[in-house]
Amino acid sequence: MSHPATHVFWTSFHHPALHNQPLYLAATAEGLCRITWPQESFETLQHWVGKKVPGAVLTEDAELMSAYVGQLREYLTGDRTAFSLPLDMRGTPFQTSVWQALTKIPFGETRSYSDLAAAVGSPQAVRAVGTANGANPIPIIVPCHRVIGKNNALTGFRGGLQVKETLLRLEGFHDYTAKGHARFQF
Repeated sequence: MSHPATHVFWTSFHHPALHNQPLYLAATAEGLCRITWPQESFETLQHWVGKKVPGAVLTEDAELMSAYVGQLREYLTGDRTAFSLPLDMRGTPFQTSVWQALTKIPFGETRSYSDLAAAVGSPQAVRAVGTANGANPIPIIVPCHRVIGKNNALTGFRGGLQVKETLLRLEGFHDYTAKGHARFQF
């Protein structure tokens, strides 16, 4: 008996705040599962889907993805401070606990990696929290950009420090040190 293939729907999105470079958004029937960073290609999305949703069929569907794109656009133009989208977080139980904690950091605020480790009940796991934060498959909507170093430095960021700075400024947060190193500082 063969099972129908799982569909992962996708679309691309461009916005001036991110230098009009494409972001690829993907969703399952459960919700948004992936957003790529501006420097990532469509192949990045294909590879991730192949690994995290084995056997899935990638199907472009701008109409089905329009609610996700709409809320992302509203956020990037300053008209939205919170997202109300279903999410399909695909990671280990520890990763998903970190990603859930990220969704609780309010718009315009930041937390340190230590704060995040305490929030997930693993205060000693600061580096593991940093790794999970960096593996977040749904950036911006799950706001990994709101985590900065204890010394307020913008630390390593998979999307690039310039994107992190852009997103924090968009939220009106300016209390950071832009000399953050490309490597993580916990």
